[in-house]
Amino acid sequence: MTGSGEVLLVDVADGVATVTLNRPEARNALNRALRQALPDALRSLDERDDVAAIVLTGADPAFCAGLDLKELAAGGDALRETAAGDRDRTHPGPVPRLTKPLIGAVNGVAITGGFEVALACDYLVASERARFADTHARMGIMPGWGLTVLLPEAVGLRRAKEMSTTGNFVDAETALAWGLVNHVVAHDELLPFARRLAADVGTIDPTAVRRMLTTYDEAALVDRGRAWELEAAAASEWLRGGIDPATLEANRQTVVARGRSQL
Repeated sequence: MTGSGEVLLVDVADGVATVTLNRPEARNALNRALRQALPDALRSLDERDDVAAIVLTGADPAFCAGLDLKELAAGGDALRETAAGDRDRTHPGPVPRLTKPLIGAVNGVAITGGFEVALACDYLVASERARFADTHARMGIMPGWGLTVLLPEAVGLRRAKEMSTTGNFVDAETALAWGLVNHVVAHDELLPFARRLAADVGTIDPTAVRRMLTTYDEAALVDRGRAWELEAAAASEWLRGGIDPATLEANRQTVVARGRSQL
């Protein structure tokens, strides 16, 4: 395991990268060092051939408590920096545009900016200890990392409005029922479970995984009719690249065998 300074830990094993926000004494609050280290580390991992998927978590007891309020109180441009988003202005948010799945393993509270970090993941696994809250309005600030876009996509507009206008916490089981997270598992099983999902990604042709993620992301930015057109265009482009019958048969046999093992 290696660290990006003291605030971020990165571990790569068997095709799976695990990135840990590592300021447990501050509930992994996002100070300037962490806000800089996280996107840099994710970009670097996304470029590695030996990484199929990335798991993002926090050092217990929290996932991420949001922006570092002590740093904010001391002055600086943290709020302006988050409103500007990623340094690639075509993709605002707390994480850069990635070509590989980013799986959030939410081990504790994910609050406000930390909640936005969780929402920026492709999908989420929650510990039974996970809790989610949007306290932007209670703090007297506005979200700048996509919460008003990503939260209603995940839970629906009415539930998103409730979370943002009350600041109330949502527990893990409610988050599962609302569609905010994909799975809830025992706390000690959180990372093993998330890493198994990441390992499953690694069993698929990475080019196909990248194309699927791109198609989903493109469709999320347009209306339903245009989304259908984008998928059709992606499928046509894929077919023009040619499909080897022997490869297709080998893939079919693998899919059938795996399906039988899961039924």
